[in-house]
Amino acid sequence: MRTIPNTETLDVEFKSDLKCYPDHDLIEEIVGMTNTIGGVLYLGVEDDGTITGVHKKHNDAVGVTALIANNTVPPISVRAEVIYEESHNILKIEIPRSRGVVATTWGKILRRRLKLDGSPEAIPMYPYEIPSRLSELGMLDYSAQPLDGAAIDDLDPNQRVRLRKIIQTRQGGEKNLLTLSDDELDIALRLVTKSGESYVPTVTGMLLLGKEERIAELIPTAKATFQVLEGTDVRINEDSSKPLLELFENYETYIRAWNPERETEYGLFRIPIPEFDWSAFREGLVNAFCHRDYTMLGRVRVSIDDEGLSISNPGGFIDGVNLKNLLTVEPHGRNPALADALKRIGLAEKTGRGIDRIFEGSIVFGRPWPDYSESTSQMVKLFIQRAKADLAFAKIVSDEQNRQGKSLSIYNLMILSVLNSERRITIDRIVEVTNLSENKIRTAIELMIEQGLIEASGRGKNRTFILGAKIYKENKEAIQYVRQADIDSIRYPEMIIKLANTQNGIVTKQNVAELLKVTPNQAYSYIKKLQKEGKLELMQGGKYSKYKLVE
Repeated sequence: MRTIPNTETLDVEFKSDLKCYPDHDLIEEIVGMTNTIGGVLYLGVEDDGTITGVHKKHNDAVGVTALIANNTVPPISVRAEVIYEESHNILKIEIPRSRGVVATTWGKILRRRLKLDGSPEAIPMYPYEIPSRLSELGMLDYSAQPLDGAAIDDLDPNQRVRLRKIIQTRQGGEKNLLTLSDDELDIALRLVTKSGESYVPTVTGMLLLGKEERIAELIPTAKATFQVLEGTDVRINEDSSKPLLELFENYETYIRAWNPERETEYGLFRIPIPEFDWSAFREGLVNAFCHRDYTMLGRVRVSIDDEGLSISNPGGFIDGVNLKNLLTVEPHGRNPALADALKRIGLAEKTGRGIDRIFEGSIVFGRPWPDYSESTSQMVKLFIQRAKADLAFAKIVSDEQNRQGKSLSIYNLMILSVLNSERRITIDRIVEVTNLSENKIRTAIELMIEQGLIEASGRGKNRTFILGAKIYKENKEAIQYVRQADIDSIRYPEMIIKLANTQNGIVTKQNVAELLKVTPNQAYSYIKKLQKEGKLELMQGGKYSKYKLVE
């Protein structure tokens, strides 16, 4: 059975070794892979996946490992082994993702990319791409660097007035900053940095306070687009290089015009429910500008269409962040100086957990979760789907938050959301859907059981959960609750009897446990219940007891 992949990808490379693949080329391929996402190189496999075997020169894994380390700067520590596949030896080389920028000893720096046909290739990494790579790895804060060619006069006094107003009016703004002079404020927020005997604007300073024409000239990558489409008709299509403080205000104004609210009754009150949650929009917008790669050409794009709201930015997820750990990874960004300034003036979430707000904005209204699945290594894209609010679920969340006097955690919200859509679920299923750790889910579930939010049945791996009785009652769904709560007690006996009918009227504890996916003790309790009801009787005792249907 074949154990190696069938095709090449960004992190899988095949190299033919029939004519002894040149060591020089092998080193360059490995440098390209370590400077991207790492991966595995199989020496002795053709581009189409045909296995032809490794040359005798490369049949020494230890020698090849030393060859790679001796010809890379800094040395790459790979793991190589000869494996046997389809009657041929193949050299499998596992290449780690580098924590810096690696070059060959002859001074060549490469990276890896996918061509238009989907096949990979190694290409040069140019000098202007190195800061982007270091920033992606968290080794360089590009936003804190002095901006070449910029002067203090390039900062707009009107934007500084706007900055102070934001600090004054935003709830999270650090009000003590308002006591500082303009020069002191610039230094405190790292909007300027000392260069020789004078101060010059940093990238953060120009992005927040720079004059529009100078931003366009000095940071041509700092562009943004706001689009509104109705069908194929373009309602808004605005490109801008404005400083971020002004841009945020403009975009919030635009979204208000294209984010209709629907009023719903809640007791004696009428509550407006927006199409897109305001907090989620703001955090998505801030994240796009905070985490974008300002060394790459491209633009932050905000788009509203018939399907929903999209916010995308150049630059993929930074090192250590992926689709599965978005909600659990420690907060860290590509541009710490810019992110810190936005937090301190009140525009960004202080904890760095803006992603929680984005998910919360959809979940509390019972809508589909935010979607990042279209993100790539070169772009992060957030999509929030248009969908009607689930008012019954929104009421459940609101009532519980009012009862507790605080917001529910993102873990509780996600678990409730999954139960609301699937009705009955196991811990394994919750882990699969939420990508949260099993330990965190177990802790959250036990607390939610104590609070009466959910109920459990069964034991061990077969333990299942449903929404609590009080939730069904509050939503006038008593019948649905009884159906969910009692489904096992009704269904399991019927399944046992049906099994007996297919086995000449006989069942054992072991095959009942296998049928119901329960423990042997649980299986025995179901059999005893059927005995008491006169539907089964003991046919043979002992370790392997058998029971037969009563005629």
